[in-house]
Amino acid sequence: MKTELTAQPKLYIGIDIHKRSWKVHCSTDISAGKSFSMDANPEILHKYVCKHFPGHQVTTAYEAGCCGYYAHRCFKDYGWKSLVVNPADIHRKGKERFTKTDKIDAQLISRELKDGRLESIPIPDKQREQLRSLFRRRNDLVKDYRRIKSLIKMQLLYYRIQVPEEFDNDHWSHKFRQWLDKLNFEHLTGKATLESRMRNFRFVDQELRMVSNQLRAYCRKHYKKDYYLLKSVPGIGGIVACGILSELGDLRRFSNLKHLAGYVGIAPGVHQSGANHKTMGMTPRAHRLMRSYFVEASWQAIRTDPVMQAYYRKHLGKDTKKIIIKIARKLLSRTLAVIKTETPYEIGVVA
Repeated sequence: MKTELTAQPKLYIGIDIHKRSWKVHCSTDISAGKSFSMDANPEILHKYVCKHFPGHQVTTAYEAGCCGYYAHRCFKDYGWKSLVVNPADIHRKGKERFTKTDKIDAQLISRELKDGRLESIPIPDKQREQLRSLFRRRNDLVKDYRRIKSLIKMQLLYYRIQVPEEFDNDHWSHKFRQWLDKLNFEHLTGKATLESRMRNFRFVDQELRMVSNQLRAYCRKHYKKDYYLLKSVPGIGGIVACGILSELGDLRRFSNLKHLAGYVGIAPGVHQSGANHKTMGMTPRAHRLMRSYFVEASWQAIRTDPVMQAYYRKHLGKDTKKIIIKIARKLLSRTLAVIKTETPYEIGVVA
């Protein structure tokens, strides 16, 4: 009697990816499968699957991390379905929360994949991915910039050197920098320390300006329409617009404000049980970098947009942090609207 397959067999591959080696667990729709280690090379896995699981419909998944999306793009080229998942989305039962090995991680990914409980994070194209790397480089430079300024201030405080009142602010003018250069210490080593820090400060300052200019120029050239739409919203300047384009991608992929607010992290947590309903603070799951940028942009928005300013004044007397988060959500709504409608924002006038 001749037998025929009534459905295509399916293969589910969970991978725990590291720099030099992968731990892989393969399971099918009818068997638990097995785990094994291999070199960090997608082609080796492709040859293994072709040899041992010919004719199977293959689905792979691995955790997002430092190894990027190279493996994902290779799997897609092989005709496989591939997911890159948030580690927090992988459900762990009971004792699995207290036992962690590479083998267990690969098995959990394969199991969750087989049960259909995993969703992939958005995968940027290569152009946007490399734009994101430049934006994050700028963020690293901002941290270095603040750090070196703090170190210089710390040295002045340590040696009880009083900063003139005209320079005692966050803005380091050229006159203040010249004043620092002319400072004298009792011994040459103290002067050498300050000079070294000032050289570091000037280098970071120059790099920060250069990278910021490159970011704005690139977005003006390659994402001109969306860049200027975003800049039309009060509070959103060139750098914030670059951050939105690189970190959030095309905002048109978000179906509504709730979807976008949940992704950025400007959304409340909710606890409901029976008749009890409690709204918690902001959800801890967030794109923390962009959330901080939207909060900073909100302070600028209430200075330039009369509607935002009126809303802020209406809630004066309440917790300032809670008010600014409400403003940030409104700013997020305007940001999504200008991209969806492709219409520049017009500053409202309060009658």
